[in-house]
Amino acid sequence: MIENAVSGFIILAAITIASYSLGIIALLSTIIGTVIGKLGGADQKIIGQGLYGYNSVLTGMALFLFLSGDDRWFIAIAGSAIAALFTAAMIHIMKPTEIPILTFPFIVLTWFWLLTTYRLVSFKISPNLTPQSLSNWTLNIKGETNWLDGAVNGIGQIFFLDNSFSGILLFIAVFWAGWKLGLFAIIGNLAALITSYFLGGEHHLIFMGLYGYNAILTIIAVSIVFNENGRKGLLYGIIAACLTVPITASIVTWLLPYGLPALTMPFVFCTWLFLCARKVLPSF
Repeated sequence: MIENAVSGFIILAAITIASYSLGIIALLSTIIGTVIGKLGGADQKIIGQGLYGYNSVLTGMALFLFLSGDDRWFIAIAGSAIAALFTAAMIHIMKPTEIPILTFPFIVLTWFWLLTTYRLVSFKISPNLTPQSLSNWTLNIKGETNWLDGAVNGIGQIFFLDNSFSGILLFIAVFWAGWKLGLFAIIGNLAALITSYFLGGEHHLIFMGLYGYNAILTIIAVSIVFNENGRKGLLYGIIAACLTVPITASIVTWLLPYGLPALTMPFVFCTWLFLCARKVLPSF
């Protein structure tokens, strides 16, 4: 959604500031994904849009963070290469629908890889991802309400970052790519914060930005597609951003027994929902 070299550099800087190791993984992953696309003879326009690199970057970063052991460097790099192949396959499958694949390859590949840790001893899942029984689950909405942190952390969580300065840099990167994109990002994050707060979400998750990042991606994607409708485009984007909150809560609950993160599945699901509905309801 962001096709700007300077913005890409700022995003890489934001990741590296938060974690030097993650910065290296992100750089190597984007190179690997792009090279595979070029060597494979993929459409240059798609390569230029960064679609191969984007899914590879997120996959490499996710595997590095959610796996443990010294070999996670190799696994992350291998995962980024496989993500590029998966991206190519999904582009072919989705081509007749004219619906973008978004980050679906990254999501599915990461989930599959994390689930192998329960059957293959060579892969070790991070102790931070602990399966929990829904029968013993209790909702705790208590906690501090730091709206300033929530305003910054949402965009950081797109790249698994919990660093306020990195979050600010990411907002700068989006605004650099286009002031409308930056405005959409702010509005989407705010919509998610307010919606999740008034729906009674866990404060810890809200202000860590775990509801905001999917809303940011969704409002940008939906608003861009519905842009020809003027103000209606932003309205649909806001509605979609708010909808990501209950969808996120549902997916997180669904994945709780497996100890898997929701990643950007709420964004993909909600965006596909609006884009597919528009194919049947073109007047909207």
